[in-house]
Amino acid sequence: MPKECSLLVKVIPKSNVNAIMGWENETLKIRLHAVAEKGEANRELIRFLSKTLKIPQRNILLVQGETARLKKIVCEGITHEELLGRLKIAK
Repeated sequence: MPKECSLLVKVIPKSNVNAIMGWENETLKIRLHAVAEKGEANRELIRFLSKTLKIPQRNILLVQGETARLKKIVCEGITHEELLGRLKIAK
């Protein structure tokens, strides 16, 4: 059975730095430096999650919310438990 997990993310664009702000119920809040124009914030989100989770960018799929702040992400090659451990924040 392939490893994968899904994640709800609330993106806050145009921030000073890229940072994980913590959990808001079941949604992970992330601040991104990129602006929400022409997919820049989406690309920055995938780069940031790739670096944070230590998985390739191709394993991170934006499956819902391309033009919204609330997004659903699927991460392949990582379990939900591994994802939580690599985020290093309390839930």
